[in-house]
Amino acid sequence: MALDIETRNQLVSTIERFVRERLVPLEHRVSEDDAVPDDIIQEMRELGLFGLSIPEEYGGLGLNMDEEVAVAFELGKTSPAFRSVVGTNIGIGSQGIVMFGNDEQKNEWLPKLATGEAVASFALTEPNAGSDSAAVETKAIRDGDVYVINGTKRFITNANKASVFTLMARSDPDKKGAGGVSSFIVPSDLPGITIGKPDKKMGQQGAHICDVIFEDVRLPAKYLLGAEGEGFKNAMRILDRGRLHISAVCVGVAERLIKDAVEYAVDRKQFGERIADFQLIQAMLADSQTEAYAGRCMVLDAAKKRDAGENVVMESSCCKLFCSEMVGRVADRAVQIFGGSGYVSEYSVERFYRDVRIFRIYEGTSQIQQLVIARNMIKQVG
Repeated sequence: MALDIETRNQLVSTIERFVRERLVPLEHRVSEDDAVPDDIIQEMRELGLFGLSIPEEYGGLGLNMDEEVAVAFELGKTSPAFRSVVGTNIGIGSQGIVMFGNDEQKNEWLPKLATGEAVASFALTEPNAGSDSAAVETKAIRDGDVYVINGTKRFITNANKASVFTLMARSDPDKKGAGGVSSFIVPSDLPGITIGKPDKKMGQQGAHICDVIFEDVRLPAKYLLGAEGEGFKNAMRILDRGRLHISAVCVGVAERLIKDAVEYAVDRKQFGERIADFQLIQAMLADSQTEAYAGRCMVLDAAKKRDAGENVVMESSCCKLFCSEMVGRVADRAVQIFGGSGYVSEYSVERFYRDVRIFRIYEGTSQIQQLVIARNMIKQVG
């Protein structure tokens, strides 16, 4: 059920103020320390950010897609590392349990995920399986009342903090492709699970990705998520929602960059004039504003369609493709407007320029989105 307009506006206003007053002032510190302060994480728990998309009956806020992207627009207006703290609980880490979990699984995990007591991660990518998700090699072989898991997952967000993984693994090694893949709920404290050191990344310091290694992990069969052989199909449905969320974050980052660029252009003088009065600077600002507005409209349209029960596989990929590419262009223009100052870390645009590059890669690369869009176009013709 959708929030009434007053409650929705109050929620968005609260998040906007939290971002502006608490998160933005800490951006540089988080980047330098490669860590989000514990007191900020606790404030996120108290605001209910970990449970935005988890149903109210399990302690979450139960936001629909339209409401979730409205919040994501605001979370995008600061360092993406802050959103990453709660991102996997909101999206790909929890939504498999929400969509496909049985009552026992939901009751065990969703209340803890909603409060932030537990952190969820989505373990799909492998050393030899990224965009080709159906090529997963990690195996989960049934042995009586357990599955024995062996394999390695790579670039897993929040793995070093995870209490539970939504794992995609091959339960039928004789069946190639998507049909042999199943999904599982895997508590992170099971014997045989090793978490690698966080990777050193180009950007988004404070958000961590790690390898997760499974060696003869014995998982009770009750943690099979959905039916055997439907893991790939489940993953794609989870990613649909995740792609709209990430698209909204990209829009929020673009809007933050535009704000910073306009303020700098008005303040900065060259040749005795504000650079904001130079037509070529105005052209970059105008192009950025136009693209950010287009992205916002796309995301809102797709979110409303999803809430109405429509299939938005193609639309969510359109949003992810456009918005992730768009924010890269906006970041590039912002650096150009800042000139030499945009290349030094004193100014936030230098950090954002690096931070936004990953948006074109995770949750499906731009090239994968192009394939999804084109294949759905062709399918519609017959």
